[in-house]
Amino acid sequence: MPKIGVLALQGAFIEHVHRLREIGAEAVEIRLPEDLDGVEALIIPGGESTTIGRLIDWYELREPITQMAADCKPVWGTCAGMILLATDVDQTTRAQHQPLLELMDITVKRNAFGTQLDSFEADLEMPAISDEPMPTVFIRAPIVSRTGPDVEVLGTLSDGKIIAVRQNNLVATAFHPELTGDRRLHSWFVDLVVSSAREPAPAE
Repeated sequence: MPKIGVLALQGAFIEHVHRLREIGAEAVEIRLPEDLDGVEALIIPGGESTTIGRLIDWYELREPITQMAADCKPVWGTCAGMILLATDVDQTTRAQHQPLLELMDITVKRNAFGTQLDSFEADLEMPAISDEPMPTVFIRAPIVSRTGPDVEVLGTLSDGKIIAVRQNNLVATAFHPELTGDRRLHSWFVDLVVSSAREPAPAE
């Protein structure tokens, strides 16, 4: 089973660690660049995207994370993690001094469903992940308002709002799969990590 890092600077990181360990993967908490040694993939959890982005820069993690993506190692962002992976944030919802990793060719809209009080759960059809609906939790969640030509839509709400996308080795979900008892999305990500490790490295 692969060794997967979970960015542990702020937010719901420990729940991702638990879900990964429940399915047999090795999960490590990432706080410093040296923690990424030997890590085959990374999860950027939900939390406060502006805070996490600033801490990424404070602890000099930006270059190692972008290098992981360039090396075709899978990176998955959930909720705040989706915002951080995006190349752009809708200007009407962008926080002041919002740091972004700018890795996925998507634009996101922050807090697309309202405040914490507007949090909700939904069973979603995600055929690329599972034949059965998946329980999901949305907490001050973003949506994807624009996708680039290389971005695959993995899931939408019933009204068409895009809430899950993939671009090659990069994955982003607007919801919190780590807060449910369902492990299918984490298992799918582990399979992606294993298959990516088998592929030849890109030519220089």
